[in-house]
Amino acid sequence: MKSVVSCSNHLALPRKVEAAKAGRIMGRISLQDGKEFAGDLRVAPNVYNALKNGDPVVALESTVISHGMPFPQNLQTAKALEAVLRQNGATPATIAILDGVPYIGLNDEQLERLAKLGSNAQKIARRDISHVVAARGNGATTVSATMFFASKVGIPIFVTGGIGGVHRHAEQTLDISSDLTELGRTPVTVISAGVKSILDIPKTLEYLETQGVTVAAFGTNVFPAFFSESSGCQVPCRLDSPEECARLINANMNLSLGSGILIAVPIPKEHAASGYMIESAIQRAIQEAKDKNVTGNAVTPFLLSRVNELTGGASLAANIALLKNNAYVGSKIAVALANIRRPVKNNSVRSAI
Repeated sequence: MKSVVSCSNHLALPRKVEAAKAGRIMGRISLQDGKEFAGDLRVAPNVYNALKNGDPVVALESTVISHGMPFPQNLQTAKALEAVLRQNGATPATIAILDGVPYIGLNDEQLERLAKLGSNAQKIARRDISHVVAARGNGATTVSATMFFASKVGIPIFVTGGIGGVHRHAEQTLDISSDLTELGRTPVTVISAGVKSILDIPKTLEYLETQGVTVAAFGTNVFPAFFSESSGCQVPCRLDSPEECARLINANMNLSLGSGILIAVPIPKEHAASGYMIESAIQRAIQEAKDKNVTGNAVTPFLLSRVNELTGGASLAANIALLKNNAYVGSKIAVALANIRRPVKNNSVRSAI
């Protein structure tokens, strides 16, 4: 007889939920304060139910809310991204740590709280998770931390703006984003607009290859550079539809490769036209950051803010546009993947791939 956790509302859930390849939640499950728990993670009920049923779920990071733009535009953007996902058939799961508790899925009140905290919330990569939880602090997850939590509960797809990478002159500084190593060890697919040109894109792609990460571009043969449609670097894999993306993700899951996938989506053409102006501002901001000795994880927020000032808000508009576009593409991929994976739940025999 299976052990269960009995809840005050008489809902009984299995104490151990198998880490199903169909995407169920791992660990001990209980119900408290209307939220589901998986071990030490608090999972919103709608996210939990979607995962349990094999419905499409897409993870969202929270640094775009706290550090990506000012209030109230950050809150408006966060809600808009979630709305895009819902409108296209996927359940959004924005991830953050509040009062030391990791949340997988935020409600409107929590989104607003994080938006108002802004940069007073700690920017959290994988290395920071234990400290923020132990200190009962508030933190916004970057790509690496979001991937970690998404993987813990079986969310296979994560949408963001751009990922971190190998910084220029990394051969002297060893400044390489933990996003890249996370992609090498965490089986979550990241949908992004590539990486920003403030980074060394060729070295970033080389590092991803070393980490065993499949890098694909959506509808193009070249890797996008966030504000620009092309970095000039070829990609080893081109995907032209959400169904092709879903088949790639499904194969990666079935083979248990243990590594993630990066699917790079070019910025929409109508916003890429301002890319040249933005690139010029980026180069100026990079020099200013160097002159002011801005280092570490403070570099990206500084550059984004300064570039927005130099471009009169054009970079922020482009940033929001590509975020929404990535959410749209990510939702379509998540729906296609769920359609592939559902038969897996109901059949005990299946192909290896």
